[in-house]
Amino acid sequence: MAVEIHTKTPEVPEAEVSERFSCFGGACAVLVEGDGLAWTAARAATHARRRLERWHHQFSRFEARSELSRLNSDPRRTVPVTPLMARFVEAAVAAAAMTGGLVDPTLVTEIERAGYAESLDLEQLGPRDLLRLPPRRSPGRPRPQAGWREVRVDRRAGTVTRPSGLRLDSGGIAKGLFGDALAAALGTHRSFAVAAAGDVRFGGTARKLRPVQVASPFDDSILHRFELVSGAAATSGISKRSWIDRDGAAGHHLLDPATGRPAFTGVVQVTALAPTGIGAEALSKAALLSGAEEATAWLPHGGLVVYDDSSIDVVAPDSTEVER
Repeated sequence: MAVEIHTKTPEVPEAEVSERFSCFGGACAVLVEGDGLAWTAARAATHARRRLERWHHQFSRFEARSELSRLNSDPRRTVPVTPLMARFVEAAVAAAAMTGGLVDPTLVTEIERAGYAESLDLEQLGPRDLLRLPPRRSPGRPRPQAGWREVRVDRRAGTVTRPSGLRLDSGGIAKGLFGDALAAALGTHRSFAVAAAGDVRFGGTARKLRPVQVASPFDDSILHRFELVSGAAATSGISKRSWIDRDGAAGHHLLDPATGRPAFTGVVQVTALAPTGIGAEALSKAALLSGAEEATAWLPHGGLVVYDDSSIDVVAPDSTEVER
């Protein structure tokens, strides 16, 4: 996991309850300290874990009976959806608009064609393997014919309208949404942190400093440690989900929307800080896809960029609280 969450010190006023488990193709954790208005810390942590596990199945494009798969296969232009699915589609379209189409949730056909048609349960390729014979480095660009512009969400009616055949990929935006949803539920506890395979969302009434460590994609070293009291961090990298395709070429899950192919931009990993999980996800992906010259410009709340020559840029946050 590129981002790790920890307590500030071994001594805390109340024992911090933790649930650690595998989900979303990676390591996940829920940390809660102190009783909240609705639950004890232990019950809140267990409830959060169960919700994440349930959402994983609901939003998976690899499970034929998931809500996302049923939405994608429905031939109707307007499809009834659950409130959380409506929130996801709305967030995905907003992320695409905010990034000028760099973060495009409609590239399902392209990512399947690139080699990610089923869940990857394999040892991931390292950045050096991916970069051994990469295409020429170039920044990603949006697609001229952007399908996301034709997606409409009616939360009151509980529907999603899109061109028939247009499919959506939950990707990291869904994980950001899940963190934000749990933050609303856990906010009355002294402190909480939710880590979902590279994304973290944290806060609490005690406003306790939470060390957020960013690991190197090249080895096990820690590149930097941010100390924050609330907000979110998300990490996107080209080696997180990677593979060798049928032609023997290395591929990964972050696509250049303009070409529909894995993007090699000179950036191998970005951690973005933001007030929300959705925002952190969108900014980290946009920074990586925009390329080495523009990556740091996508980190207004702070973050860290790792380039393919192993060099890094750290953008310090303005304060310990990225919520504004």
